[in-house]
Amino acid sequence: MLSSESACQWQNQRKAETPPRLQFILVHGAYGGSMSDIREFRIEIPQTDLIDLRTRLERTRWPESETPDDWSQGLPLNYARELQDYWLTHYDWRAREAHYNQFAQYVTAIDGLDIHFIHCESPHSQAVPLLITHGWPGSVVEFHKVIEPLVDPVAHGGSAEDAFHVICPSLPGFGFSGKPASTGWGVEKIATIWDELMQRLGYERYFAQGGDWGSAVTTAIGRANLGHCVGIHVNMPSARPTKEALENPTERDKRALAGGQYYQQWGAGYSKQQSTRPQTLGYSLVDSPMGQAAWVIEKFYEWTDCDGDPENVLSRDELLDNVMFYWLTASGASSARLYWESFGRAFSGQDTTVNLPTGCSIFPKEIVATPRSWAEQTYTNIVYWNELNKGGHFAAFEQPELFVAELRGCFKLMRQI
Repeated sequence: MLSSESACQWQNQRKAETPPRLQFILVHGAYGGSMSDIREFRIEIPQTDLIDLRTRLERTRWPESETPDDWSQGLPLNYARELQDYWLTHYDWRAREAHYNQFAQYVTAIDGLDIHFIHCESPHSQAVPLLITHGWPGSVVEFHKVIEPLVDPVAHGGSAEDAFHVICPSLPGFGFSGKPASTGWGVEKIATIWDELMQRLGYERYFAQGGDWGSAVTTAIGRANLGHCVGIHVNMPSARPTKEALENPTERDKRALAGGQYYQQWGAGYSKQQSTRPQTLGYSLVDSPMGQAAWVIEKFYEWTDCDGDPENVLSRDELLDNVMFYWLTASGASSARLYWESFGRAFSGQDTTVNLPTGCSIFPKEIVATPRSWAEQTYTNIVYWNELNKGGHFAAFEQPELFVAELRGCFKLMRQI
């Protein structure tokens, strides 16, 4: 839990004392608009929704057990039953809701769609704006352990020169953001929406970071280069193998090629479904909480550095928190549509290059641990590169201290450029 003197709580207290820049925006609007431009937001789930969840969990219709004694066919029945029992008897949503409401949250409409975002301002004058974007099957829940150290580094082993104002938006169709009602909400559009969000907050210059879809959006921000983002960091750089890697691979190339091959053969079924028939899938995910949980948590088993059990790196509460951001907002279909909009194009590695200063952190259990030689085909100005010895796809969630150290190290170099 956040401390009573957390930076986000300091931010909320400061509103009552001195009108900061954000308070001015809330009252006047960044472009002289009305108070409705940016609205304060709290998660307040109706009790009727929680009663409905309980009823659905109790009435779960179970399949028979998997035939092998492992996760190779998906989430095992015994684990699913344990999860359901914990969800019903121990998990306390109201406590978790209060936890996430300690982060300052807002909603603003851009291009007709409400965008939900966390915005925690740093108490340090040296702080620079940092936009962090999540992916699927994640949410802003992924960042709850890194926001405070990034915002107030002095209280978490760093120096004031490491401080950031942190902005974490929920992707369109995810969590508490609105759900697009028309096509066209792919990665490129989200990148322009994010840039407008940062300007609306009064941030003319900012850094951007992301993994998974967040990496694709951050890369698109870098490609667009609209003049406001001055550097990016990704923990899942997407790039095709070099010609040399295909013809005469090094050991490093072989490891990345094997990761890609395994993903295509055994791990990509979810993406094929979501990129082709998200609506069909959505009926099941929005109707069954255990269905939604299984669809999401199976990927946390496969993509975390967890030694065979996702609860080795994440608590059961944390896993369920993330599921709840999908379940309570009925976003099983709307989040899947991002794949339909963007999947092949966003991760093809064939688009134009990114020339902004770029940092890359490669965690060993990433789906494909991209070698630097591959990444340099897409990111032409890599100023920071590090390959770590532990951690996986959900870097901020799994290894918050390492993640924070990576961002401090990367952007410290870019602050000097």
